[in-house]
Amino acid sequence: MIDGMKQMLRWHLEAFDHFPIGDGYEVDVNEFDWKDENGVCFDRNGTQVRHWRRSHAKDGASAYRLDWNGLSFVWTGDGRPDELTAKYAAGVDVFVTECQNDTARLIQQKYGVPEWLYDYTIDTHHTPHYAAGYLMKQVNPRIGMVTHFEFEEDLIAETVAGIRAHWDGFFAFGAPDVVTVNVTSDAIWIRKAVLPGLTGARIPDFRKLLGTKDVPEELDLPRPRLPREEQQEQHTRDLEIDPHTYYPPDVYKEPLVRLPDPLTMPIRQIMENFGYDLD
Repeated sequence: MIDGMKQMLRWHLEAFDHFPIGDGYEVDVNEFDWKDENGVCFDRNGTQVRHWRRSHAKDGASAYRLDWNGLSFVWTGDGRPDELTAKYAAGVDVFVTECQNDTARLIQQKYGVPEWLYDYTIDTHHTPHYAAGYLMKQVNPRIGMVTHFEFEEDLIAETVAGIRAHWDGFFAFGAPDVVTVNVTSDAIWIRKAVLPGLTGARIPDFRKLLGTKDVPEELDLPRPRLPREEQQEQHTRDLEIDPHTYYPPDVYKEPLVRLPDPLTMPIRQIMENFGYDLD
């Protein structure tokens, strides 16, 4: 599947290799037997991930449990409520499962979707809101959360009521905004994540990324892996309209078609411009 995705995205990825993006977007495939219940599919540097099958119409869907540094997290993904999840997720700190409101008749009245189609989809693929609460009761996590559901204002109360029919512990929605869950051995708290917008985005604190308190004046950037000249025919560039024809003469600038060498970024100045106190 991943090989097929790479083939499908090859044109797109090579186009981005025209920029000095460096590494970080590689896809590492780690295959495991989905039938190996509670089998280990990742174990490195004190971090272990186990998995078990989920009933999601087609075989192959899996749930995952992450254990690290005495803390634990379960992500069930989509699927019907099942005994394996109740067993292998037991006692986890953060339990996240999916939730679909068992409200087919309301959905039909509001959207016109046939009641049978909605019920069939839920009953072969997903976890009704009552079942989400029941699973939480069996797992008994420090916090139970749901995602993959209709965050409709008219249905929120119904969702909570169904979950509270079984689960009276700490509960939170994982939507509609991105939710951050902070977990320590003593406390768990949630908050909306602060995400950069399309404009005015704040760059990260490179001191954390570089693992140092001292920010260098410049960072060296990697050269593009596939410059335009290596993946585009000259004839294609010859067909470009001369920029002189569309730039007003008083604002014309010569197009930059080759990157400077070496490639550097004045990271210290950039961070100061974004308001970081580097002193």
